[in-house]
Amino acid sequence: MIDFEPYPKTQRLAGHVIVSEKIDGTNACVLIDTDRGGALVRAASRKRLITPDDDNFGFAAWVDQHAEELAFALGAGRHYGEWWGKGIQRGYGLDERRFSVFAPEYAGLFTDWGLHSVPVLAYLPALDVRDVNVTLGRLSETGSHAVPGWMKPEGVVVHHKASGHRYKAFCEGEK
Repeated sequence: MIDFEPYPKTQRLAGHVIVSEKIDGTNACVLIDTDRGGALVRAASRKRLITPDDDNFGFAAWVDQHAEELAFALGAGRHYGEWWGKGIQRGYGLDERRFSVFAPEYAGLFTDWGLHSVPVLAYLPALDVRDVNVTLGRLSETGSHAVPGWMKPEGVVVHHKASGHRYKAFCEGEK
């Protein structure tokens, strides 16, 4: 017997979008649980929890080292982002590694210990591929906003607020 399953609500295409720089690194997450008095801070890759003994490019060790600062800066929840920099993917010419949170509400976040937000490139009133392509072209011409002077940015991520979906486009064609 097949159980009833309601048809999901169809989201409106209208609604504002945020275009941010897509950074080439490795997907990472900081998990912060404050339900037990203090803050329990953990690290994860895209597919699993990680520890300093079973790490992903040193991310878990960095989270462990900065647990208190992360709990204060980000608060409770799951904070997804990109772990990037020296020795990871394109490296961006950096001598250090950084964690950039995907959430546009953290736009401009920057610490001297490696916590950042992905750069917001545009706020658009509606999803229009032409506007996204203009933003992508501008990024290709001017270079990375995450590392000014780095002239090989990866691309953009379009955050469609109404649907909660994200879409990516690359400076050098689809990957």
